[in-house]
Amino acid sequence: MKARPLNIPFFTPGVWIVFSLALIGASAYLYRMFFGLAEATNLTNSYPWGIWIAIDVASGVALAAGGFTSAALAEIFHREKYHVILRPALLTAMLGYTFVVIGLLADLGRYYNVWHPMIPTMWQGNSVLFEVGLCVMAYLNVLYSEFAPIVVDRFKGKVTFKNEYLRQKTEGLLTFLDKFFRKILWVLIIAGVVLSCLHQSSLGTLMLIAPTKIHPLWYTPISPLLFWLSAVAVGYPMVIFESLLASKSFGIKPETHVLSSLAKIIPFTVGFYFAAKVIDITIREAWPFVGEGSLQSYMFIFEMALFAIPLILLTQEKIRQSVRGLFISSALVVSGVVINRINVFLIAYHPPYTEEIYLPSIYEIAVTVGLICALVLVYRFLTINLPIVTIEDGE
Repeated sequence: MKARPLNIPFFTPGVWIVFSLALIGASAYLYRMFFGLAEATNLTNSYPWGIWIAIDVASGVALAAGGFTSAALAEIFHREKYHVILRPALLTAMLGYTFVVIGLLADLGRYYNVWHPMIPTMWQGNSVLFEVGLCVMAYLNVLYSEFAPIVVDRFKGKVTFKNEYLRQKTEGLLTFLDKFFRKILWVLIIAGVVLSCLHQSSLGTLMLIAPTKIHPLWYTPISPLLFWLSAVAVGYPMVIFESLLASKSFGIKPETHVLSSLAKIIPFTVGFYFAAKVIDITIREAWPFVGEGSLQSYMFIFEMALFAIPLILLTQEKIRQSVRGLFISSALVVSGVVINRINVFLIAYHPPYTEEIYLPSIYEIAVTVGLICALVLVYRFLTINLPIVTIEDGE
C-alpha cells in the first residue's frame, strides 16, 4: 500500500454543482470587499460578529483539529498504523486553516491591515485576539511546511525536462528538500501540536470578556478548557468523517480497520468533554436554565445530545466495525462542535438593552457556502494530483 495520485476525473455532475456554488460565493465575497461590511452583512454595533466568525472561523478552526491530533498520535506516540490517515488529515487541516484566514479577511473591517501582527512594534500582549492571530499565522506556516514533503514526493524522480542540466539541478533541489524536511519534521510536529493547543483554547478565552452578554449556559470561567477539549474531541471524528466521504467520492475502499481502531479513542475524548460540561453546569448551578423553555435551553439540549449519542454508539463494537455506524457517529460529533460554536457566538450572545436580533444576510450565507465548496474543490484537486490517499495496489 502506498500513497499516490488518483486516476479519476476532476469534474463530475456533483462537482459542477459545488463549483457553481463556489462561484456564487466568490461573487458575494468580492461584493463585500468592494462595497464594505455595511452593504454586504447584517452586522451592527450590537452584533459585531455573525456566521463568518461562528462558522467560517470558530467552527473551521475546531474542525481542522484532526491535523494536530492525528500528527500527535502517529508521530509523537508512534502509532504506525495510523500513518495512512495522516496525509489526508494534514491536508484537511491545512485547507481548513487557509480558508479560515480567507473567511476572516471578509469579516475584518480593514482587511488590508491583516499583516500588522507580524510587526513587533504593533504587538499587543494583553490581547487574546493578538495571540490567536499570531498562533494561527505561525501554525499555517507549520502546516504548509509539513505538507511540503508530499509535494516533493510527487515530483522527486519524475522530472522530465529536456535540458539535462536543468533536470539534474531540479532533481538535486528536490532531493535536498526531501532530506531537509525529513530532518525537521519532528520539530514541525511538536510546534503544530503546541500552537494548536494555544489558539484552540484562546478562542474560548474571547468570551470571558462578555459576562453580561453571554447566556449562563455557556458563560463559564473554564471556557478556554472547554474549547480545547471540544477541539480534541472532534479531531478523530473529523478524520473519520472526511476519510469516509473522500472514499465514497473517489470510489475507493475505505480504511475501515484503521478507522474502527481510531474510533475506540473517541468515547474517551468526547467523554472527557461531555463530563467537563456536566461538571461545569453543576458547579455553577446552571441546571435551572436548561429547563427554562427558551431557545437557548433547547439549543443547549440539542448540542449535548449530539455528543451523548455518539458517545454511547461508539462504545459498541458492531458500530465501530460498520461504515454507516462510523459515518453517523462521527458526523454527530462534528455537528455537535459546529452547533457549540454557533451557540456560543450567536445563540448565547445577546447584548443587554437591545431588542434587535441578528440574522445573516444572503451575502453572508453565500460567502460561507462558497468557502466550504471551494475547500472541497481544492481538496479534490490536490488529492487527485498528489500522493495523499493510501490505496491498495489492486485498486
